[in-house]
Amino acid sequence: MISEVRGRVEKELSPECREFLYMGTPPNGLEHQSLQFICQRYNNKPRYVTLYNIVDHIPVYSAYTFKRSDGEKCMDVPWMYEPQLSTSSDTDEMQPFPHGYMHMNFEDSQAVLDDYTNAILYERGTLNPDEHQDEPDDKASTYTLTNVVPVTPDFNNRVWSKQEHIIRKRLNNYCRGTAYIVTGITTSGKMIRRENINRVAVPTYLWSAYCCVDFDHNAPYNERYKFPSFAYYGLNEEENNEVVEISVQKLKEFLKRTTFVDQNFQIFVGDCVPASNKAE
Repeated sequence: MISEVRGRVEKELSPECREFLYMGTPPNGLEHQSLQFICQRYNNKPRYVTLYNIVDHIPVYSAYTFKRSDGEKCMDVPWMYEPQLSTSSDTDEMQPFPHGYMHMNFEDSQAVLDDYTNAILYERGTLNPDEHQDEPDDKASTYTLTNVVPVTPDFNNRVWSKQEHIIRKRLNNYCRGTAYIVTGITTSGKMIRRENINRVAVPTYLWSAYCCVDFDHNAPYNERYKFPSFAYYGLNEEENNEVVEISVQKLKEFLKRTTFVDQNFQIFVGDCVPASNKAE
């Protein structure tokens, strides 16, 4: 019995998919005709939200709620693709890639497994990692190429995965309520090519930010000051790729300088500073 992964492409996010966003609001200042929201569904249930670039064939970000977990990875899940990105379809089901050859008429708008097969300098990195999910269905839903970007092996396995683990432990231990996470990328023109055609943009930086307004105020100071929100970014290279941890406000300014966002760009409403704190 194969569980169906469903991804609904939406112009405006439905209320059930806004539950993965702080105050039901996606990041602001990222508007472009090549970007489409995907409400990522698995077994008829929404799991997270992705903003996908149908020209660069990569997600700009995935937004999800963190689930307390032991960090184990999900095994034996087939990679998925999103049929709706290219055709008007009466289904919102994301499909496993077929075995063997088929005419992939959806290649124009999204990455396929062949794009990664010969890209020996890169491997598939998930923006919403299964380590940040707990239920098997939530974990399985992260294995879609619409949640994947090309990353260098050293950065992915030594640097970024380590930071995901640090964040998992921090939120496990000190976030009492819901933690909202947005993980995204910047690009600067580098592409994976296949058959002399630009196929998949390679991120320059990966970045991530979390927001948890209900946290343990008795946490040690070296953890407490990283609440209610904190962020980090790293260079997607084999060298000089160490993670930099910064405030959400500083990440916002960094992204304004390094990527194509509007000046009103905002990851979380009010930078995830509760109204009560602002009044103080």
